[in-house]
Amino acid sequence: MYKKTVILLFAPLLFTGQDNVRFAETIIKKDLKKHLTFLASDSLEGRESGKRGQKIAGEYIKNHFKKIGIPPYKRKKYFQKFKVESDRHICKYNCENCDEDFITKLFKKKRTVKGENVLGFIKGTDISDETLIITAHYDHLGKHDTLLFNGADDNASGTSAILEIAEAFMIAKKEGRGPRRSILIMAVAGEEKGLLGSEHYTKNPVYPLEKTVANLNIDMIGRVDYYHDTSGYIYLIGSDMLSQDLHDLSEKINKKHIGLDLDYTFNSKDDPNKYYYRSDHYNFAKNNIPVIFYFNGLHDDYHKVTDTIEKIDFNKMETITRLIFLTAWEIVNREERIKINE
Repeated sequence: MYKKTVILLFAPLLFTGQDNVRFAETIIKKDLKKHLTFLASDSLEGRESGKRGQKIAGEYIKNHFKKIGIPPYKRKKYFQKFKVESDRHICKYNCENCDEDFITKLFKKKRTVKGENVLGFIKGTDISDETLIITAHYDHLGKHDTLLFNGADDNASGTSAILEIAEAFMIAKKEGRGPRRSILIMAVAGEEKGLLGSEHYTKNPVYPLEKTVANLNIDMIGRVDYYHDTSGYIYLIGSDMLSQDLHDLSEKINKKHIGLDLDYTFNSKDDPNKYYYRSDHYNFAKNNIPVIFYFNGLHDDYHKVTDTIEKIDFNKMETITRLIFLTAWEIVNREERIKINE
């Protein structure tokens, strides 16, 4: 029997208003580290979409969903496959050892990109036709010549978070506290090629977009950026652009339970960094679905071979993952659907 479930079987059976906190506390840094250590290992060769490492990572995520009791979403399938043309071979990165011909080969040749989104669907109880989608991209830049991009922060950190969030919700469900609305936990491929996996999903939705209440997207939550001296912050992007209601809910949950510095420095469509447009939440926002993008900001190892496991702050990851779980819990269990700005 799974270790976390055994622990919770000894908890009181009387449900209280603090059940959300109790289930959030099943998200622990030890398990986050276990997931991230595998996903960012050399053996996965940087998880480039369509390559061997991405396939192994997808199988790992699928097997985790099976282990915690999430059934296949359709015809015994967990994968939503895609195959698209892209002229963005890999996202630009600091490549100090690459010559001009190598850069040209990477960025000028149009290629077919294959990949799989991995879907874990937790059906709701009395409002099951409405769905919250929680995403993180699990692909990275891959291996090119002698350069291996492990992508520990980008985005093994976010992928590890959604695996633990899925497990916390399944523990609650097995105790009779399943979410009222449905939850789709989706590990997305093709992000580094141009948000391709999330674009494919929004063009070929498995669950109706008009019934999708929000998207919480996690992309890099394991490091401290250039502008902060401590780890007690997270950038939130997009939270009020489509829904002041979602923004207010997020603020309330953080203030009540976590107490992080919610930093809105980059929360603007006009921000020169364009972060609002640079991760998978944007494909949902384009479809008028409220979003929050959780992001720790850039650091010296962003898109470099030095984005490795030993630099991850797992205490920070644990805190942010619990915040996202508690925010998701409120979204799926409250009476009213998240309101869109008029």
